[in-house]
Amino acid sequence: MLTIHNLSFYFGGRAIFEDASLQVKPKDKIGLIGLNGKGKSTLLKLIVGEYQPDAGSISKAGDVTFGFLNQDLLSYESEESILLVAMQGFGRELELQGQIDETLHEMEVNYSDKLVEKLGDLQEEFDILGGYTIHARAEAILEGLGFKTAELNKPLKEFSGGWRMRVMLAKLLLQKPSVLLLDEPTNHLDLPTIEWIEKYILNYENAVVVVSHDRAFLDNVTTSTVEVSQAKLIPYPGNYSFFLEEKELRNEIQQGAYENQQSQIRQTERFIERFKAKATKSRQVQSRVKALARMDVIDEVLSDDAKVHFRFKFGTQPGRHVMRLDDISKSYGDKVILKNTTAHIERGDKIALIGANGKGKSTLLRIIAGTEEHDGKRILGHNVNFSFYAQHQLESLHVNESMLEELKYADPSKSETELRSVLGCFLFGGEDVFKKIKVLSGGEKSRVALAKVLISEANFLLLDEPTNHLDMQSVNILVQALGQYEGTYVVVSHDRHFVSQVANKIWYIDENEIKVYPGTLAEYNQWIAEREANGIVSEPTATEIKSELSKKKSSHRDKSKDDIKKIEKEVEALEEKIESLELQKKKIEANLATKDVFSNPDKLAQENKKYDKVKFNLKQTNENWEAKMLELED
Repeated sequence: MLTIHNLSFYFGGRAIFEDASLQVKPKDKIGLIGLNGKGKSTLLKLIVGEYQPDAGSISKAGDVTFGFLNQDLLSYESEESILLVAMQGFGRELELQGQIDETLHEMEVNYSDKLVEKLGDLQEEFDILGGYTIHARAEAILEGLGFKTAELNKPLKEFSGGWRMRVMLAKLLLQKPSVLLLDEPTNHLDLPTIEWIEKYILNYENAVVVVSHDRAFLDNVTTSTVEVSQAKLIPYPGNYSFFLEEKELRNEIQQGAYENQQSQIRQTERFIERFKAKATKSRQVQSRVKALARMDVIDEVLSDDAKVHFRFKFGTQPGRHVMRLDDISKSYGDKVILKNTTAHIERGDKIALIGANGKGKSTLLRIIAGTEEHDGKRILGHNVNFSFYAQHQLESLHVNESMLEELKYADPSKSETELRSVLGCFLFGGEDVFKKIKVLSGGEKSRVALAKVLISEANFLLLDEPTNHLDMQSVNILVQALGQYEGTYVVVSHDRHFVSQVANKIWYIDENEIKVYPGTLAEYNQWIAEREANGIVSEPTATEIKSELSKKKSSHRDKSKDDIKKIEKEVEALEEKIESLELQKKKIEANLATKDVFSNPDKLAQENKKYDKVKFNLKQTNENWEAKMLELED
């Protein structure tokens, strides 16, 4: 259906693709992955003809059509209603509708059998294509994407960029192209809408190629994965989780082959160097020279798995209560966001604020930050020092400063070496740290802004959609950084993988109240699934959630008491063992010092053997004791 053969494309002298090949078959669901800047979006533009390849070919069957969703559509404006814009996807149906109207008008003034026959043909094709249901189908798609029925007749220009993108997505879905090309479709979407799109794509009868950094989304909708790496397109016959496992296996095999080949090359080069001057060995030397020239060199595996080695610290330890929100209310005109709601944030809470767009998540985050007016009490705890990351903060970066200078604004006390270390954690190394902010991409600016937040030594972080514009490697870095962070944070995110990795408590807003689930995202989803399985379709009340919290705390308390008693007994036993081993060690040391032992080689060897054994046991027992003490502290 679509064949990419030996594609080469260069940008500013850099090879984006070189002899890259790929085949897309009907009904394929392909996830296109790779680091930012490797050419994923470029490939989609090459497929639709926006760019032309420098070499190779992109060929398609004659009847293949493309639908391309990209971030450029955010700026599209129109005076027409979003319903009419979406219905532009019904190209042929609208064309037939126009022809039917023209024919009916013509029949009013010039009735003939020929026109009756023409009308019949047009109406038959219109009926086959489902022309009489296009309004209902467009409404269903738009409402599935999160629009309310009352909004469908509002002009597109009244909506923000994220909502316009949903309209353009609806238009593409209604077109039903042979190949649907989606570039970051989950950007600006909330969880309910992402889940709706997942179901739609799974049931979509044609091919889909999707670029996304949302791991959960890729796992749920794709059946194969293509990695863009080293200017090549590398296929894997499974979803993203399969890709991770398969790539690790391939890398092991490739690295082994690389090391074996390098060893062979070194041996051959040594042979050539040693015998190149000897006439008797000239034939063997020439043979090996030719063998080296013919050899297909195996590339070394370059790891994309960056690790964070920087410990994010804060100087002041806060009190137990980080923040109290009491009887908070917030409205915009007639639109009520929060009404007399209460919530508490305790030291060590890792809170994910989730839910549909328009519920007030960012508003609540601003209330917590103290930048949004509201009714009710916002009480900041003792010694709490917070830092707020939001998308608009990218605009507040000093565009004419270097990355290194930008981080100095956040913490002037840190040395250049320390700041370079921080930037290295966020994939900026070498001379890159001197790049001006103004030349960075959106994702790179996000990484700089996040680095500033994390080195601010704040003990309370507020993060609004921190994974937007980040590739998977950068998200992984942020997960690691937050895993090392010992403070408290509240994060707003629609990235399910990210939330599942960083949150120990779930907040969401329902019926103008903050509701709390005292567990991870996986536990929360399981709880919701159990409620639905039991026929409970309404949202849980505050009382039910408090009951769940109470059960969890009670269960945790009972479990903790039993665990503590068990660990305390184990610690006591280990301490007794350490005492006994230390006495044995001192006894053997005393024996080794006696003339009877050190002057007798056999006795000396026997005592040394005992001594080594006791030292080893003592070391192991001390390590076990330290581990149990840490467990007891936790």
